[in-house]
Amino acid sequence: MENKYLIGIDIGTSGTKSALFDTEGHVIASATVEYPLYQPQNGWAEQEPEDWWNAVVETLKKICPAAKDGEIAGIGLSGQMHGLVMLDDDCKVIRRSIIWCDGRTAEECKQIEELVGHERLIEITANPALAGFTASKIMWVKNHEPENYARCAHILLPKDYIRFKLTGEFATEVSDASGMQLLDIPGRCWSDEVLEKLGIDKALLAKVYESPDVTGHITADVAALTGLTEGIPVAGGAGDNAAAAVGCGVVECGKAFTTVGTSGVVFAHMDKPEIDKSGRVHTFCTAVPGQWHVMGVTQAAGLSLNWFKHNVAENLSYKEIDKEAEKIAIGADRLLYLPYLMGERTPLLDTKVRGAFFGLSAMHTKAHMGRAVLEGVSYSLCSCLEVLGEMGVTTSDMALCGGGAKSPLWRKILCDSFGIDVKTMESDEGPALGAAILGGCAAGVYSSVQEGCRRAVRDGEKLSPDSDATAQYKKYYNIYKEIYPALKAQYHALADI
Repeated sequence: MENKYLIGIDIGTSGTKSALFDTEGHVIASATVEYPLYQPQNGWAEQEPEDWWNAVVETLKKICPAAKDGEIAGIGLSGQMHGLVMLDDDCKVIRRSIIWCDGRTAEECKQIEELVGHERLIEITANPALAGFTASKIMWVKNHEPENYARCAHILLPKDYIRFKLTGEFATEVSDASGMQLLDIPGRCWSDEVLEKLGIDKALLAKVYESPDVTGHITADVAALTGLTEGIPVAGGAGDNAAAAVGCGVVECGKAFTTVGTSGVVFAHMDKPEIDKSGRVHTFCTAVPGQWHVMGVTQAAGLSLNWFKHNVAENLSYKEIDKEAEKIAIGADRLLYLPYLMGERTPLLDTKVRGAFFGLSAMHTKAHMGRAVLEGVSYSLCSCLEVLGEMGVTTSDMALCGGGAKSPLWRKILCDSFGIDVKTMESDEGPALGAAILGGCAAGVYSSVQEGCRRAVRDGEKLSPDSDATAQYKKYYNIYKEIYPALKAQYHALADI
């Protein structure tokens, strides 16, 4: 019997990964291609959609030959959420994509709240107007680049642009569409009310599917270009966090995961759409049909460590930073780091706040600063977990994933600062594996997302917290939480100069 394989394509912020899996979730081949992030102004963030596509083509060319003894049955897509891709009538990209961590749209957020109403917006989209979401980016282009908006014929999210390039179809799915702030979250469809009040033509938006649905098939041109076979079904896929949830087996109530990628997320599965009325966390449709999730987001998680490495510890590798930080005691000799390099979402909802080292002394070294960065990001993720607890969302099963989870020290800091048992996954492919499982559902390899997870997802190392360490972290965390309120006015004054 011919072997069956699945492909997961994850269009990330720093690069795109394409991975080939067997139906039991084992990696057969994997390839990653990186690309730049453009910051034309402080707080802005853009990327070239063509860079994503070139990376997809290059990675597929590298992994497809590994399936020579079998059939690639299905493909799933995962991607960075919220990015705005605008195409003209000829399906050409109009401008660089304004991506998730861009903070330019504060005025547009106010405009959205005025047009829709704060409470009504949360009722429909489950979230207040946020600078990171796609709706405010659309409004920014309308307000500041009317000539570009007038040319716009199609609005897509990053992974959905890749879907269009692969299949020729304009489609999205509920998990990623949730982050556009144009979706009726409880109803799992575009909100005519929000679109009408914002003056956005529904015809610009793609058709909405559930994540395991077939949304198109690989075209002959793409097959010739990449080594794929024409006609392979492409699943709806999921936003990066919803895909990571599938890749970690977080597909039923009581399960959660924390990911430390460029951003950081604490994510819990729900069977009904619980909404935080303050909007501190995001409630979205998840990749399991008829289910939802809630997640808190730290804007600069792995990005903080990346910044530290390239600007402070450029002579050290990530492993060396870990090794040096491990020599420093909890609390980094009274040095705290605030990871607000790109503003902050949970729980602050403040695009004007910026990062800081607090308590810096002449005795502090790079090792202290590295330790403080790891701890500061962990405190930010503790804030996310705290909000979920206030909503009554609890977990007895917390997985750790993302690049940061590869660090034994960071895993230990997260476990102790959370004060709960955590685990890693056998596969560290996360979103790519989740996307592949969704591709398997579209191809009929799995009967459901849950069945795909039972077959392809396995636990790795398990950690339990040290109660003494948890108590120490709690002292520093309590101080960490008080710094932002004390400095909020000064942050805003600085941003407004």
